[in-house]
Amino acid sequence: MKKLFCFLFVLLFIASGCNKEINTPNRESDKENRIEEQLKEMSLEEKIGQMLIVSYEGTSVTEELFSLLNQVKPGGFILFSNNFSDYEQTQKLIADIKSTSEIPMFISIDQEGGRVQRIKNLSDQEVTIIPPMYEIGLTRDEDFAYQVGKVIGEELRVFDINMDFAPVLDIYSNPNNTVIGDRSFGTTSDIVSTMAISLASGLQDTGVISVYKHFPGHGDTLEDSHDTLPIVTKTKEELMNFELIPFIQAIENGAEAIMVGHIAVPSITKDNTPATLSKVLIQDLLKDELGFQGLVITDGLNMKSLTNLYSQEEIYINAILAGVDILLMPEFSLNTIEIIKNAVLNGEISEERIDDAVTKILTLKHEKLSNDNPYTRDYLNSINHKEIINKIKSAN
Repeated sequence: MKKLFCFLFVLLFIASGCNKEINTPNRESDKENRIEEQLKEMSLEEKIGQMLIVSYEGTSVTEELFSLLNQVKPGGFILFSNNFSDYEQTQKLIADIKSTSEIPMFISIDQEGGRVQRIKNLSDQEVTIIPPMYEIGLTRDEDFAYQVGKVIGEELRVFDINMDFAPVLDIYSNPNNTVIGDRSFGTTSDIVSTMAISLASGLQDTGVISVYKHFPGHGDTLEDSHDTLPIVTKTKEELMNFELIPFIQAIENGAEAIMVGHIAVPSITKDNTPATLSKVLIQDLLKDELGFQGLVITDGLNMKSLTNLYSQEEIYINAILAGVDILLMPEFSLNTIEIIKNAVLNGEISEERIDDAVTKILTLKHEKLSNDNPYTRDYLNSINHKEIINKIKSAN
């Protein structure tokens, strides 16, 4: 009888464990509780820090950078070509950056292919050279796009890079548009939607978070938002029937993050407010009407299309009030935290708005960032990767 009781107890224990394992709502509730508790333990400054992705020139963590990272405690870091030197130094740079934060960081980059490939700056290591997205779009082959996404993702993961500001969802509808051009997959919404979502899927399958860009569409502009504010003259109906289709499709396919561009759409906002600072375009259109629930990230806040028109206070405060969750490359990040903190303390920004953004940030980190990394140096410019790229070239 005693043996039978023990046997039944073991069965009940196993069944109980199994039930917990398959009980998704309970696991989801546990995760939410952990994030809620983590949020409660954070100071206001630490929460604001999570909303910043910062940059720094150089190939090593200097005393200045170490001090900055420890004071700001940013949610992420963006790498540019000037951060890459040789392989070992680059690995050390990223490891040193990550070591300054108890909360996992978004280690991000612009690695699109074509003109925008940051990691090819390595001095002692060849990497796979990705063709422009327009060439991939010409193949009309979704599997090619997926495979390219995997190639990019696998090579980024070698360096523990976990977020890529790609793919571009802009439609190359204006042949005079030099800032987008062959960075786009093509001239129709169908090609751009299909190929971009496939490439993003390849990125995500390697553990890299894909950030679609540049909402609400940079394809039919003449101006480069790095220098001046592009103004899109189309009506909302025209945008919904063309430029916004790739974003709608990406959202329906589970987009985790979208970058908002410094682009004015006066037919919707009734003025020339850039999308980055517009509640009408971010909260009302992107979130409420289109149903996007993921992270909203700004384009670089050091770009002249903003800094020539607005003060730092106006940029940070208006972006957060508009519904932005992450500020990319704010100038003087310590000052940024002070500006936002004061706006919260004087009631201009509610702490609830901050908490909402940080909850989404922590949730995505909890779900997507992992210490497990199977990707070694052997993936860089591997035979398999080169074969995939050669197939695409042959197809065109």
